[in-house]
Amino acid sequence: MAQYQDNGKSLHDALKQYKEGLGIFEQKMPMMGRKFNEFTEQCFSADSLTEKEKQLIALGISINAQDEFCMIYHTKGCLDQGATEENILEVISVAAAFGGGAALSQGVTLVQQCIQEFGHTTH
Repeated sequence: MAQYQDNGKSLHDALKQYKEGLGIFEQKMPMMGRKFNEFTEQCFSADSLTEKEKQLIALGISINAQDEFCMIYHTKGCLDQGATEENILEVISVAAAFGGGAALSQGVTLVQQCIQEFGHTTH
């Protein structure tokens, strides 16, 4: 299995780097940063779809978009919301149906590494 490589950092380090980057952005662009955070928090709050379903959707989109930081972030979000490894593998399959081999390669490497590092549930 391929390993996430960003100067030897772990996936936890990648999440930390992403969150630190958002913090710096919000310091430099306070209105935009706050509004973006408010918007995304509202988008991911439970409504007719659960938070878990929304995280699964976001993971599929991030796989198709080849956005590694979002794949890491949303794989952890899926797991935190109780998604099973099987749920996530189904998302990889759907993303691959749209994104072909590039989406599948990310799903079978980086996303599965996230499951291993962040732990998976058996819900």
